[in-house]
Order: sequence, then C-alpha cells, then structure tokens
Amino acid sequence: MTEEGKDIGIRNDLRPGDLGAIIRLHGVWYAAEYGLDHTFEPYVAVPLSEFVLRADPRERIWIATREGRVGGSVAIVAASDGEAQLRWLLLEPPLRGRGLGHRLVGEALAFCRRSGYESVFLWTLGHLEKALGIYRSYGFRVSQRQTHRLWGQELTEERHVLELKI
Repeated sequence: MTEEGKDIGIRNDLRPGDLGAIIRLHGVWYAAEYGLDHTFEPYVAVPLSEFVLRADPRERIWIATREGRVGGSVAIVAASDGEAQLRWLLLEPPLRGRGLGHRLVGEALAFCRRSGYESVFLWTLGHLEKALGIYRSYGFRVSQRQTHRLWGQELTEERHVLELKI
C-alpha cells in the first residue's frame, strides 16, 4: 500500500465489501453533486462486477482509502488487445484537493503503458470540470459527444482518448 498521508492510502487488492463501497460512493456522490438518479448505480455495478469476475491481469483497480475505509477508486479495463478503458474515477470530498485523483490517473496510465496498450479512452460527463482537468493534463482529447436522457437527466457524455507512446 502506498501512503498519501497518515490516514490515506492506495491499494490494488479487492477485499470483501469493496465492490459495494465503490458502487455506493458512485450512487451517493453522483446523486448529491449532480442529481443523477438510482439508475446510475447499476451502470456502475454491472461492469464493475464483470471486471472483478474476469480477474484479467491486464486490468487493475486502484482503491483510495481513508482511515481504512474505501474513499475512491479508478480502474483500467481491457476494451480490446490494444485499447484500455479508464473507469470509475471518483473520490469522496474529504479525499479531494490533495492531488490524489491526478495520482490515481497517472498510476493507471503507467499500468496501461506497461501492459502494452496503444490507447486509453474514457467516457465522462461534459460538466465534470475537476475530472476533465485531470484528463486534459495527461493529454486526453475529446473524440465524441452525445447528449441524451440518462440517469434521470438530459446529459452530455464525452468520450476522451489518449494515444500512448510505448
């Protein structure tokens, strides 16, 4: 485990309760901060469960902890042999503003390079400025936008892509 501070750490192993905690964090914080409804949780839960059951060595999750509790995450999921997807980036408010989100994305991208991926993409919402700033700082570029009714709202999703230099 890598320590960020006395009470903050990052780990790659999944433990009992982690899956539920990650899903809950997404449901609670996206509802509170962006007004997303209950249908957002299965959007997180189904592919996260599939990720865990695959146990693919070219996929990895990073779990941010605060005082031993799950406080955030990010993961790399294989989309194809040459393309990875960055998913489930979220930190609860007490973990924000410390550079931890930037570090999680950096570790995920380093893992992609070591794993031989040629590119990484992600889907995000067009109004998540803090996350967009992190993605832009690493060179991600918008490749697609689509606006539609989703999670109880009219939202604009953006697909961002980063070509990796191997």
